[in-house]
Amino acid sequence: MSTPGRTGDTGQGLELTPFRGLRYVPERVGSLSAVTSPPYDVVVRPDGLRHLETADPHNIVRLILPQAATAADRHRQAAQTLRRWQEERILAPDPEPALYVYEQRGDGILQRGLIGALRLSPREEGVVLPHEDVMPHIVEDRAALMRGTAANLEPLLFSYRGDAGPGGAAGVIDRVITTAPLLSTTTDDGYAHRLWSITDPADLAAVGADLSRQQALIADGHHRWATYLRLRAEQPAPGPWDFGLVLLVDTARYPLRVRAIHRLLHRLPVAEALAAVGDAFRVRTLGDSLPQALDALAEAKDKDGNAFVLAGDGSFHLLESPDPGLLARTVPDDRPEAWRTLDATVLHSVLLEHIWHVPDDPEHIGYIHETAAAVRQAERHGGTAVLMHPVCEDVVRELAEQGVTMPRKSTSFGPKPATGLVLRSLALD
Repeated sequence: MSTPGRTGDTGQGLELTPFRGLRYVPERVGSLSAVTSPPYDVVVRPDGLRHLETADPHNIVRLILPQAATAADRHRQAAQTLRRWQEERILAPDPEPALYVYEQRGDGILQRGLIGALRLSPREEGVVLPHEDVMPHIVEDRAALMRGTAANLEPLLFSYRGDAGPGGAAGVIDRVITTAPLLSTTTDDGYAHRLWSITDPADLAAVGADLSRQQALIADGHHRWATYLRLRAEQPAPGPWDFGLVLLVDTARYPLRVRAIHRLLHRLPVAEALAAVGDAFRVRTLGDSLPQALDALAEAKDKDGNAFVLAGDGSFHLLESPDPGLLARTVPDDRPEAWRTLDATVLHSVLLEHIWHVPDDPEHIGYIHETAAAVRQAERHGGTAVLMHPVCEDVVRELAEQGVTMPRKSTSFGPKPATGLVLRSLALD
């Protein structure tokens, strides 16, 4: 990939650049599905981590979540593993730079998008729209891992709203998917994955012209995006760190699914949580059925606004109809109404800070995407799972366009790209 300078950019939107993808050599691994992983922050540890590590000795989780005694040892181990796998041709680069069409199909969803190296130019403000805050310690860890490996190991998920016409990026994608894919595999979650390359100069020019008019919402990967920006700022001259690996999905054609991210309060038992709530919320015990509890949560959310389900003691407890006076006293009033009424805002401002006095740090709060896993861990360790209701994508985009960020881990967009299908080594740029 050529690396143009940081000045003199003529476009006002996204610039997605071809790169030489680093991919598994199928003959050198058990199967492509056995070496893939969910994104690093979705892997349920330790059970999910152990499952992936034993699925294949070359599973990508050994790079994105290396296991060692110290952080420095983990990052050093990942760099050594990546170097060894390339020397042994477990991973090999494609012969020429390309953009990649990536398709996921399953669970009633068809998603297609473009994987490439996105320019991190000074104009990204207003072009790339974050919608969540980040935690500095996670950014630091991801930055150390990327420095050590000199690689983007997994693509971020970005969404944009493409033009309705058949040309541009949409036309290129529609034509490319009629050809034979570079790879095809089905992962344990039942999703089928296919990947194609785009190398034709005319196709690349059509994609570039289309994306130059677009802005993108960060659907998944805020911490890695912040990491990209940090690492770029560390560089004294233009180079490969001016780009970061992303998957761009046109949600006008392929809408994403938005799910909630649940909270696990490690040190707060359910009984103590309920006692502290008092009459700040109306509390209703729902029984022991998770599906019924989630149905009740959706109904309460539609009817009364903010609502949560607490779990961890063998039952489910619905918190609904918060005291309006308490909301007025505890929720900051310097943000738009759409932000002030978010469940995540009320959870953090009212419940965590004011009622439960739970610090927002890894020692006290875990963030878990899978609902049943959050409940299991709360029951196993005597904590409290706070089950959330998902936010509408339009609300997310509306706030992002105003430059207003939501509380961290407010949303889970998907399906997320499988990690391990294509990597970007900065040494190849």
